[in-house]
Amino acid sequence: MPTTIAPDLDVLLEAAVEAVGGTQRPGQVQMAEAVRDAVQHEEHLLVQAGTGTGKSLAYLVPAVAHAMATGKPVVVATATLALQAQIIDRDLPRIADALRGPMGRRPTFALVKGRANYLCKHKLVGGFPDEDEDSLLSVGAVDADRSRLGGEILRLREWSEVTESGDRDELVPGVSNRAWRQVSVSARECLGSRCPLAGECFVEQTREAAREVDVIVTNHAFMAIDSFEGRQMLPDHDLLVIDEAHELTDRVTSTVTDELTATTVTAAGKRAARYADTDQLSDAAQDLQDVLDQLPEGRLANGLPERLATVLAAVRDAARGLQSELKGEAKEAGDGARQVARAAVDELFTTAERVLAERELDVAWVSQDPRRGAVLRVAPMSVALLLREKIFGDRTVVLTSATLELGGSFDAVAATLGLLGEDAPRWQGLDVGSPFDYPRQAIAYVAAHLPAPGRDGAAPQVFDEIEALVRAAGGRTLGLFSSRRAAEAAAEQLRTRLQDTGITVLCQGDDQTPTLVRQFAEDAGTCLFGTLSLWQGVDVPGSACQLVLIDRIPFPRPDDPLSSARTEAVGRRGGNGFMAVSATHAALRLAQGAGRLVRRSDDRGVVAFLDSRMMTARYAGFLQRSLPPFWPTTDRELVLGALRRLDQTAPPPVPVQHPTSRPAAGPPPVARSPRTAVTGGHAWTDEQDAELRDGLESGVSVEELADHLELAPDLVTTRINQLGLVAGAS
Repeated sequence: MPTTIAPDLDVLLEAAVEAVGGTQRPGQVQMAEAVRDAVQHEEHLLVQAGTGTGKSLAYLVPAVAHAMATGKPVVVATATLALQAQIIDRDLPRIADALRGPMGRRPTFALVKGRANYLCKHKLVGGFPDEDEDSLLSVGAVDADRSRLGGEILRLREWSEVTESGDRDELVPGVSNRAWRQVSVSARECLGSRCPLAGECFVEQTREAAREVDVIVTNHAFMAIDSFEGRQMLPDHDLLVIDEAHELTDRVTSTVTDELTATTVTAAGKRAARYADTDQLSDAAQDLQDVLDQLPEGRLANGLPERLATVLAAVRDAARGLQSELKGEAKEAGDGARQVARAAVDELFTTAERVLAERELDVAWVSQDPRRGAVLRVAPMSVALLLREKIFGDRTVVLTSATLELGGSFDAVAATLGLLGEDAPRWQGLDVGSPFDYPRQAIAYVAAHLPAPGRDGAAPQVFDEIEALVRAAGGRTLGLFSSRRAAEAAAEQLRTRLQDTGITVLCQGDDQTPTLVRQFAEDAGTCLFGTLSLWQGVDVPGSACQLVLIDRIPFPRPDDPLSSARTEAVGRRGGNGFMAVSATHAALRLAQGAGRLVRRSDDRGVVAFLDSRMMTARYAGFLQRSLPPFWPTTDRELVLGALRRLDQTAPPPVPVQHPTSRPAAGPPPVARSPRTAVTGGHAWTDEQDAELRDGLESGVSVEELADHLELAPDLVTTRINQLGLVAGAS
């Protein structure tokens, strides 16, 4: 039966908005009410909420109210770590404090992630094989002094003794993936209930605690695996909120994509060699290398070549034989090395068998990786029916993003989610707009006089146009390019052309992307050129970014295996494959890229499209309707004049917050976020908060407070940070 959410949603939302120091916006109220109604009517909801709407509060408040009214948790899934951190570290703690009074108790919440994100205690004590000469158990004190990896591993060992959650994100600064692999295991490698330390497992403790909280935050991939494989890693719930929903199909596709290389076959053989004869697998690995090296890059559109099918069958059969031998005796069930070998062999068998099956919806292709050589991949052509069955089947789903309505309709995105066609579930689409006055704040300029982009790189006129725009803007430019090569070519040209200006041109790849973004945000006379990750992952409000350049319409490559297969499939059904696949992909990327410009109500600037097809092509209207409603023009002189005026009157850039920096080999830090307390599922009472304040004012140490409250020191420290208090010497 439909459930009832607390009727005073407006009161709850007002309290939450005040707690985060914001102001209530019409779109935010409209969205919160739509989420409440969707749950009551058990109907799925797609909500487009522009930048500045405050959409996280708009769904979190009714979600919390629903969870507390029904006793069932709500699951929130995000695509990026940045949003996950914002929700867990900033939004939910303040919302929980604000809703304590109206709801009668403080709402609780938890962060749940994949197993490889947590320390494995069994691996820490040597329960798994030592596969790296610099691994945790083999690196000596002398080596540790000499190597960065050794220092990282020593930090991990020290941190493992104090952390309450084992969550990698709590270690600041972080460590390399190579170091982290020495203390973590994948889901396949985990011994599960057979592990001798199962009762102390960070992952199991986290998931058990999550069953008792009101809101569970996770990522798209974890949510998808839980739904597709029926692992029940998430507790039973009847409301799922998917933020950054424009990313869902790509993230899910990545989750169900398998790959095979000769190196992975060889590595699996080495792991299994201590338990069985692996000669057959070794021979198959060499044969696979020979075959893949001879195949051209691209989709295997006409079926598997005979030689590839033969060698894949050899890999599958060798793996099947090893699976039987690796089962082991009951007394060996807790052998970590055997489990790692079994997981590697199982993965080989599953992937080889899947490619050989040549399922109708699967697409197989060969690609060349700079590090690993030839890679054979297989992925589903579409995940729409999988999403319809597994995600939208037995719960209410709310999907939200700033870019869900493409070409003026939700249908393009809904189709990729399985929400169109026969037997599709009921859903509603809602665009709550944005609080920004886009036509007054920004200009959408199409350089219609430029030649249409070709395959041979940018024409000289394009570099002339970029130079003129950047000079007029005084720097302040985020350049979004369709390829790394195009970004590097533009950066090289502009560095030469702008030598007389003092304008700095940074290019993705010069340094770590977060470092480059900080440099760009700090200095108005700086440009940052890059590709895909910058199209979606940059948030630079204020005067540092007053010009966004987009070099060309970001269609998928014509030889992209999945896009070409999807286009052909739509065409076979009588549809327009180009519009359904390529134009939809481009519209989504353009909307995300253009959205980098206006991040606050006082931002001003220009988005410049250097692709004349934005005006001349038959699909131009579809792309234009997918963008924010900027003021459009093709008048070059008008735009250059506007940029010059903005440059002359611009305030200083918005101050940039630098990440906390600690020496790599220093003492393990106590967590500085609410995650440990949250993951532990502990809801602080008013009385405990009062005791904290009184104790700190009296000079009581953290350790003494922890003993008094019968809580772990990490939990106490975290709550002190949440409340903005200052701990005494301890």
